Amino acid sequence: MKQLEGKNVLITGGSTGIGRATAIRFADEGANVAINYHSSETEAEITLEETQDACSIIREKGCREMLVQGNVANEEDVKRIFREILTAWGRLDVLINNAGIQTANPTHEMAMDAYDRVLAVNLRGAFLCAREAIRHFLDRGGGGIILNNTSVHETIPKPQYAPYAASKAGLGALSRTLALEYAGKGIRVNTVAPGAIITPINREWTDDPEKKAVVEGHIPMGRGGKPEEIAAVFAFLASDEAAYITGQTIYVDGGLTLYPDFRTPWSSGS
Repeated sequence: MKQLEGKNVLITGGSTGIGRATAIRFADEGANVAINYHSSETEAEITLEETQDACSIIREKGCREMLVQGNVANEEDVKRIFREILTAWGRLDVLINNAGIQTANPTHEMAMDAYDRVLAVNLRGAFLCAREAIRHFLDRGGGGIILNNTSVHETIPKPQYAPYAASKAGLGALSRTLALEYAGKGIRVNTVAPGAIITPINREWTDDPEKKAVVEGHIPMGRGGKPEEIAAVFAFLASDEAAYITGQTIYVDGGLTLYPDFRTPWSSGS
């Protein structure tokens, strides 16, 4: 029996990158997958096409899938997303808060609308979805699982990405708080913190050989990660094999959080 056989899963931002890989991995494990996507008018066709590609793969594996459009930063959209899933499937077992955006600018030049947009998607959106999931878990009983996609920048500073770093650190704190608050109700909450992963959001360096070499030069394992490697950790944390794990951040980063500049001793301190 597959480790997630028959489980109903919602993945926000599930049409590309880590979200898409996670949807496919969960289908491999026997789960039914609801893929949330949010598209502007100019991006709608591309996003929908990518989402449907993911769903076609899931169908081939004998699982059910749903496409649920909505902006996770909008409270009414989030409530509608959950209504659609629960109406169709009757229950949800796993929520994966994967939707995320970033913007780069020196902090003294950062416009407030740009700052607010990142916090709205990355942190507010995760909170809104987690709140709806918890309400459902408590109402039906039996617990549930919430998994949040943070980043190594939950702890590593990222100059010129102040709202992104703030949102990921906040999401880590939110995850630990929810884990503690609801542990007695059978609700597990954990985070996965990817390092430099080869996904569309990182095209600025993944598509440039020189920039890619610089990025991978900071990674002890010497390469960027694959979306499938993040998806595998999400699948483990959603399984019964992780039944005694809650409130933890699992860094999947090729050693990026190991202070790689210390690979060669340079300090005379003891």
